[in-house]
Amino acid sequence: MAMRFAKLIALSEPKISALIPESNDAAIVFSRLVSTNCTTQNTGEDAKMEYQDFQKWCNGGGLFHKSAYIDPSARIEVGAVVHSESVVGANVHVGTGSVVGPAVTIGQSTRTGYNVVLSNCTVGDFCVIHHGVCIGQDGFGFFVDEKGLMVKKPQCLKARIGNYVEIGASTCIDRGSWRDTAVGDHTKIDNLVQIGHNVEIGKNCMLCGQVGVAGSVTIGDYVILGGRVSIKDHVCVASKVRLAANSCVTKNISEAGDYGGFPAMPIHEWRKQVISARQTSKEFWQNKKKKPVSDKSNPST
Repeated sequence: MAMRFAKLIALSEPKISALIPESNDAAIVFSRLVSTNCTTQNTGEDAKMEYQDFQKWCNGGGLFHKSAYIDPSARIEVGAVVHSESVVGANVHVGTGSVVGPAVTIGQSTRTGYNVVLSNCTVGDFCVIHHGVCIGQDGFGFFVDEKGLMVKKPQCLKARIGNYVEIGASTCIDRGSWRDTAVGDHTKIDNLVQIGHNVEIGKNCMLCGQVGVAGSVTIGDYVILGGRVSIKDHVCVASKVRLAANSCVTKNISEAGDYGGFPAMPIHEWRKQVISARQTSKEFWQNKKKKPVSDKSNPST
């Protein structure tokens, strides 16, 4: 005689039985001892209780904490984890291996790639976060105490990502220490970009690959940073500034326009310097070739 059964679940904790019926059909309750590659040392009741607070999300198969709020339309892929008190909006897609840390908020229709780590941050609506991005980790802040030891400065604020922001693969955005790190709406960030703590980036900016922005920098709206541009800490860059690739900003830029060089200067001045240096070098080598070489075999020369 055939018999229909509900879904059978064996939890990975030893000696725990579970039954989650999917219909009014018959079901089997069973218990088994699970063997794992982890240590057999007792982890304590607190660890067991914490593990039990995570459940499998119905859409995608990832795990979520029971205190998290997740819209039913959100998809959390297998291997992804959403931690306590996080908020995941409608139509959000969390990729495999991604971690949404405690109290993180993700706006609607935002998508994350694989192995993305979000902590101490809020992410707006309609954002795209590519593979390997890390947002909200501690900034690089230290000082030397009276004993000559390196002491870490407290990094206890957040990173705020606006709406319609796209962040390229393996980019890192640190959280703030004295003010929140912020990225404005519609800003686009390329791969391998480093944004330090307390940085504020305006709206509709574009940061190309390997850009490095040091801590406490303020960048206005509609700013474009070419590849491998670097900006010194505590520098302000005005709106509608464009920086050529490989430029280095060492002091404030207060007027809109095009800049380049190291240190960065108005683009026409930088081009003049490049042309002058090239001409000087060319003349030097031409004069050196024209200079007669003395004949050591002839004493009269």
